Amino acid sequence: MRSHLIITYLLLSGIFANAQQNYATNIIPAELLPYASVVIRNKEVSIEIKEIDNTIYHVKEAITVLNKNGDDMAQMVIGYDKSKVIKFVKGLLYNEYGKQTGKFSESNFKDVNAGSDFSLFEDFRVKYYLPSITSYPYTLSYEYETTSKQSLKLEDWEPNPNNGVAVEKSSFTFICKPDFKIRYKEMNITDKVSIGTNPQGLKTYKWQVNNLKAFKDESFSPYPGTYLSSVKIVPEKFTFYGFNGVFTNWKELGKWEYDNLIASRQDLPEETILHAKEITKDIIDPKLKAKKIYEYMQAKTHYISVQVGIGGYQPFLAADVDKLNYGDCKALVNYTQALLNAVNINSYYCVVKSGRSYKVSMMDDFASMEQGDHIILCMPFKNDTTWADCTSQTYPFGYLGSFTDDRTVLACTPTGGKLLHTPKYPAQTNSESRVSNFVIDNKGDLSGSMATTFEGADYEDRDDIINEPQKEQYRILQHIYPLNNMEIENLQLKQVKVDNPITNEIIKFHAIDYASLNDGKYYFLLNSVNRIAAPPRQLRNRLNDVYINRGYTNNDEITYTLPVGYHLEKISLNVIIDKPFGKYKANMILKGNQLTYKREFVLFEGTYSKDTYQDVINFYQDVDDADEYNVVLIKNN
Repeated sequence: MRSHLIITYLLLSGIFANAQQNYATNIIPAELLPYASVVIRNKEVSIEIKEIDNTIYHVKEAITVLNKNGDDMAQMVIGYDKSKVIKFVKGLLYNEYGKQTGKFSESNFKDVNAGSDFSLFEDFRVKYYLPSITSYPYTLSYEYETTSKQSLKLEDWEPNPNNGVAVEKSSFTFICKPDFKIRYKEMNITDKVSIGTNPQGLKTYKWQVNNLKAFKDESFSPYPGTYLSSVKIVPEKFTFYGFNGVFTNWKELGKWEYDNLIASRQDLPEETILHAKEITKDIIDPKLKAKKIYEYMQAKTHYISVQVGIGGYQPFLAADVDKLNYGDCKALVNYTQALLNAVNINSYYCVVKSGRSYKVSMMDDFASMEQGDHIILCMPFKNDTTWADCTSQTYPFGYLGSFTDDRTVLACTPTGGKLLHTPKYPAQTNSESRVSNFVIDNKGDLSGSMATTFEGADYEDRDDIINEPQKEQYRILQHIYPLNNMEIENLQLKQVKVDNPITNEIIKFHAIDYASLNDGKYYFLLNSVNRIAAPPRQLRNRLNDVYINRGYTNNDEITYTLPVGYHLEKISLNVIIDKPFGKYKANMILKGNQLTYKREFVLFEGTYSKDTYQDVINFYQDVDDADEYNVVLIKNN
């Protein structure tokens, strides 16, 4: 009985002590408020490796939400599965004066499957809690602990995880036995690690930050990982869903992944091996042979995500994919590899960090499991390395697209991991070229046709609609093209799947009341189909360099046939802008009743000095002004 009383007293004491913290908003240092939607008052994170199959993760945090933009940061999300267990959760709520207004526990959390709509199997779940508070500011103070049976993938410490987050104090402690070896990577951390020993004789690594100002949201900013603070930790020895291992570099990690997760998964039924050989027997060129295998795989399978336990990292058996005709990125790459092996073509299973907003590479100097989230295939033909994304049923052989291009990836091979770089699609390759012929009649109605070619990373611009019903295609394109009253009469969409694939689009349409008639004058917008969006908002005291993730080229040529007997009232458009990050050229020529408009817009990817930002703004504004040029036709005397 006495022991129960002591435990109860300690628990109550902990809650009472927590309640005594002063979370009044007015005591937050004034210098932390600019650009902040939330302020982390104090956060203490610890990871303790008791054994390689017993990891304890403990979080204690108080966070003040200043406005509705910070509500997402107030949402507590705790993931778990069969290998990771939530031990406890508790928390308190405070108003702007630091007065407690409520409390919550694990029973207040919603429990949902973390799987996506395209995931067939997924055992990872999340519990989440978002306070029902609409009066700002408010403070959330909570504590929770989880235990995990694996020690390979440890959560990064991110004291300021997003823009708009200021930090009063945040600390991270890693605890392990004295002989337990780790590697760590500090990024944008001013105060380096403090290494010591705790009273239990365990080794401790501790990081702490204080008074971090919030980063503001800035257009054209680089990948947040390049400027926000973080620490990565990787044990040298680990266990992962029952698989033990050791690695200190990419070669060893790639070798471990190949030996434990891939090598034993590629056996195929004998009849499938014979079929692979049969469909390629008359092909001599290894690349063309691989193309045949890839297209066979595409036609036979479809993508479904599988994220159950080790299945989140280990592919389905190739024989199962062959039988079931589906798999995730891991399974489909593994299956394609097995088919290629059947016809004696070597290939690599490659781990990549995917995404279109940023091209993020594996760190050359720091190997870790969590840096990738997708699998692609590499075929190292002599003098012609070829890549393929096996999850797409539309991408042609050898085309990666904007999801995985131009970044460093890890190839897992029998001899160990290799860092390779995927192909890059430069600005001149990523092109959208359009030739249009329009007629404006005496009523101001517009009719004609547009023929557009999409190449490079732009090849996939119509992927989302090419298989839609015709009526839906018309509806989507009416929103893409800024033509008022546009009615599509005919549409042809075709993808040409060659080495450098292209998408061809031909549209025939009409649009009533395109040109307006007033006092004997016609008014209409010269650039009717491809205008630049409004320029990004201007910001003073910019912090980040200017980052352009992807370059591209737009070429437009429009020939207008005008009503007979009119001439231009004002000077013809003729604009040329040339900057290090972009070029723009637009002009028009009127000959008889034929008005020809030509426009070229080029954006070059790269990182530019933050002092360039105002120049970028001016560039976009000048382009926007030119794109809004209005033609005025006046009747001849």
